[in-house]
Amino acid sequence: MSLTKLISPLLTSRCKRLERYATEPEAMQRKVLKHLLDKASQTEWGVAHAYGKTLDYDGFVRQTPLNTYEELKGYIDRMRHGEKDILWPGSVKWYAKSSGTTNDKSKFIPVSNDCLVDTHYAGGTDSVACYLRDNPKSRFFDGRALILGGSHSPNYNLPHSLVGDLSAILIENINPIVNLVRVPKKSTALLSDFEIKRDRIAREAMTKDVTNLSGVPSWMLSVLNRVMELSGKQHLNDVWPNLEVFFHGGVAFTPYRKQYQRLITSPKMHYVETYNASEGFFGLQTDPTDSAMSLMIDYGVFYEFIPMDEFDQENPSVVPLWGVEPGRNYAMVISTTGGLWRYIIGDMIRFTQTKPYKFIITGRTKSFINAFGEELIVDNAEKGLAEACHQTGAEVLEYTAAPVFMDDQGKCRHQWVVEFSHAPSDLSEFARILDETLQQLNSDYEAKRYKDITLQRLELIKARPGVFNDWLKQKGKLGGQHKVPRLSNTRDIIEQVLALN
Repeated sequence: MSLTKLISPLLTSRCKRLERYATEPEAMQRKVLKHLLDKASQTEWGVAHAYGKTLDYDGFVRQTPLNTYEELKGYIDRMRHGEKDILWPGSVKWYAKSSGTTNDKSKFIPVSNDCLVDTHYAGGTDSVACYLRDNPKSRFFDGRALILGGSHSPNYNLPHSLVGDLSAILIENINPIVNLVRVPKKSTALLSDFEIKRDRIAREAMTKDVTNLSGVPSWMLSVLNRVMELSGKQHLNDVWPNLEVFFHGGVAFTPYRKQYQRLITSPKMHYVETYNASEGFFGLQTDPTDSAMSLMIDYGVFYEFIPMDEFDQENPSVVPLWGVEPGRNYAMVISTTGGLWRYIIGDMIRFTQTKPYKFIITGRTKSFINAFGEELIVDNAEKGLAEACHQTGAEVLEYTAAPVFMDDQGKCRHQWVVEFSHAPSDLSEFARILDETLQQLNSDYEAKRYKDITLQRLELIKARPGVFNDWLKQKGKLGGQHKVPRLSNTRDIIEQVLALN
């Protein structure tokens, strides 16, 4: 009997509980909040904010301010130095290194044992449970899982305390049983030099019977291309005939979809989007026919949301899950079993429905272009590029965009640097379609483009192959979960890329 047939029934009860997301969302979230407050009531933060006396959501809001990383940084740094019972009970040994803030190169997100179990690993388990529910003929566990990870390093030289990519933390702490069905070996998975790691992963994995993939689409594609180089095969399913699913997240999959479909021609291949950030596992594509993800509401995360049209106000409205409206863009606020309290994570989402609550990621609160009132967000950019690719047959690998505030002719526009895996025959036509599609998607952009009065048509610069990898390498961010910032309101990033082009 196959291992998959033995394991699948063990996950059935979890799928039944997920059905309650449609009927009991508010009760589930209130239960999560009560658990968080009870657990943290004797911590320094909990005592200062009277969590032992807080009985409901309204009290929690009155006693707890909204926080960015800057507000919590001092507490987190004390935790990193070994102090206990600060933001969360006990000592926290693991810290997920994430992209920085205005003042710091990196953020260090506490990853407690509770957070590992009730959030990150819970999300991984649910990903597999839902997939097996929808694919009863799967042989998922009868082969190997190719899981990409980053690296970690000592944390202030404290014993057993480390900082690193979330993926490295997950691999380091994973149940040893999982290592029996995972590839590559741990020592390879945790290498810090991505170029060396890429080759070793490919060599270790290509001789195994890989059935499933997990990782960031851009970095996974790099590994898979190396597998193809070494194997000499035409398609990836010639190397791994039983490959059936890719769990992906970290960046939008749209720019990479055609490349994966060209690489993997098997009709049984599936793609499942997940939203697993350094701060927690928040979303999962639970329906293969719906690209929106379900918000995971019974993990160790309590959610709140700030309407984006109020985000820059001094006292914006903040609503719990049961107060959101479909169709509006919200900045996400979380409180977690990692000790983050009313933390503005920096991601922007839009709900497509409620009960169950499903959403799409529309961008970052700081990843947009609004230099002229156009309010261009990543969701617009991804859809615009997808349409331009569709009409021209091009394929985009990486990109970044920023405003040109005024050139020597007094002209203003958006400037895009795009690296293609398959370039269009006519760059000007690609730029025209992209520009017109953005106008169709975004009325503010359309208004600013009216008769070229405020904004001229966007400028497209074709990037040389590998320029974005070179930029990431220069920043010490090659591999792992690092990604290229898509949109920026300043020219800092795009100028650095152009200097390497």
